Amino acid sequence: MNDSVSPLTTGQQVLPQQRRSRGRRLAQLLLQGDRPYALYIAFAILLVVFSFASPWFLSIDNFLNIGRQTALVSIVAIGMTFVIIARQIDLSVGSTLALSGMAAALAMSYVGDNWIIGAIAGIGTGAIVGALNGVLTMRLNIPSFLVTLGTLSAARGLALMVTTTRPVIITNDAFVAIFGEGSIFGVPVPIAWTLLAVIAGILLLHYSVFGRQIYAAGGNPTAALYSGINIRRVTTLAFVLTGALAGLAALVLSARSHAARPDVVQGLELDVIASVTLGGCSLFGGRGFVLGTLLGSLIIGTLNNGLVLLGVSSSLQLVIKGAIIVAAVAFTKK
Repeated sequence: MNDSVSPLTTGQQVLPQQRRSRGRRLAQLLLQGDRPYALYIAFAILLVVFSFASPWFLSIDNFLNIGRQTALVSIVAIGMTFVIIARQIDLSVGSTLALSGMAAALAMSYVGDNWIIGAIAGIGTGAIVGALNGVLTMRLNIPSFLVTLGTLSAARGLALMVTTTRPVIITNDAFVAIFGEGSIFGVPVPIAWTLLAVIAGILLLHYSVFGRQIYAAGGNPTAALYSGINIRRVTTLAFVLTGALAGLAALVLSARSHAARPDVVQGLELDVIASVTLGGCSLFGGRGFVLGTLLGSLIIGTLNNGLVLLGVSSSLQLVIKGAIIVAAVAFTKK
């Protein structure tokens, strides 16, 4: 009896193996943390599903509404990308935003009714909180999780204390138009500020020495230190950048609301971290990119918008966002 395997049988066995191998390579390509291929697919699927589920979803006005709704998260998430790539985290961005908005409104009320003064006060306050986070983390060797957890409470308490929990009304029309209700060539200014932050983030992270130092500090701190990189300075600057962008987001929110409130955006940290991790940024440092962060923010914003149009409760939305964070960390874990 001839036990040899015919060439036809061998070919039939090899073909499924090759297909499985190609399938594994395709899955690895889609799920790897430093490329947005899977995000593009997920975003496209969301658009298709919600366009069929709701007749109001697929419209220019709704897309502009999504852009305005995600502006705060997108702007702050750009800065958070730098911090997380540097192997740190900032839990205080929501409180920093609230305090920065109060600083901007109070500066225009008591120092000078000028939008430039308000902008400097808001962004400057955010940068100061970021610098404090960076100094305490890097100089005192305290984990950034604990430092920013403390400044989260302190900044929120200070925002509530300066006006005894009362909002501060903003009457400067120029400030409102520049940061909140104006438009540039038909594009609402919150979206314009988001695009400006994205472009600046891309140039700084991907096309500058500082960006390469951020990747080195988070990817391999020991090698970066022996290469002459001042990890303390680089990481502190990442915190400062995040705080300043939280200040910019505060200007956008205050201008849209015509007032600064000390109790706004509680829980913003969840949306920001979800956007960054969903966008392919590893919580273990050394990996991430700005475009992915923007796409992650848009996915969460689109998901929120679609769920609202479908009448899904806010509590279930929180559950979904929490599951997204867990899934993103699982896919980006080294």
